[in-house]
Amino acid sequence: MGDEELLRWVGQLEHIALDMDGTIYMGSDLFDCTLPFLALLREKGIGYSFLTNNPTKSAEDYIARLASMGVECAPNQIYTTAMGAIDYLRTSRPELRRLFILGTESMTREFVAAGFEPTADSAEDEPDAVLVAFDTTLTYDRLCRAAWWIAQGKPYIATNPDRVCPTNLPTVLVDCGSLCAALATATGREPDITIGKPNPDILRGVAARYGVAVERVAMVGDRLYTDVQTAHNAGAMGVLTLSGETTLADADRAEQQPHLTINSLADLGELIKRAKSC
Repeated sequence: MGDEELLRWVGQLEHIALDMDGTIYMGSDLFDCTLPFLALLREKGIGYSFLTNNPTKSAEDYIARLASMGVECAPNQIYTTAMGAIDYLRTSRPELRRLFILGTESMTREFVAAGFEPTADSAEDEPDAVLVAFDTTLTYDRLCRAAWWIAQGKPYIATNPDRVCPTNLPTVLVDCGSLCAALATATGREPDITIGKPNPDILRGVAARYGVAVERVAMVGDRLYTDVQTAHNAGAMGVLTLSGETTLADADRAEQQPHLTINSLADLGELIKRAKSC
């Protein structure tokens, strides 16, 4: 994409959907460019929301976490894959109310508040479906119980396909996609549906919520196989930031190229300033 075409495209943006881990912060550290970037969006009249594949926290907990970093966030500005799973179950599978959940307590509370009933780790407490998420509280017994119900043919829903979660700590955070890979090896089954990015419905929902055409939305994130692929799947602009998981070498090898690759949100901010001053 040439410079003139890029500036024209950026100049038409009405909303930016921001990934969180690896995009606006890493672990517990907010990037220095995040607050100035959000201030610029407000100044230029560009809407923004936070769209994360990480379901470990409820929307309420995410808002509190962002506030602790100095980021203001209204309830309608955040959408997690747990919220996406709740919406999917309500609209497409309303008969599934009792769930065996691999997920954190914070996420499970969100499902309870939405009217779902978590089942116990017992062969006697039969669920309607299995829900697998990024579970930082995972135990071996519960993983085995999930595999049992999946092997029995229960409907099987995953919140997100991410293999790992970005972190600034000396560890690897095994994410939902890796748990699903283990379950596939054990049971021979993949999830019936995976809710989060790159499923385009999650980004189309953001566009509809804010009343903008999806072509005027940018999805900004640090992953090719979720963030950028979501944009391509939905017909939006895919912006890859190299502040998280993906390297420039990864991006150069990608079959589905980002519309734009940046080092951080600061680079996108400079492009917006140029585009909006034309």
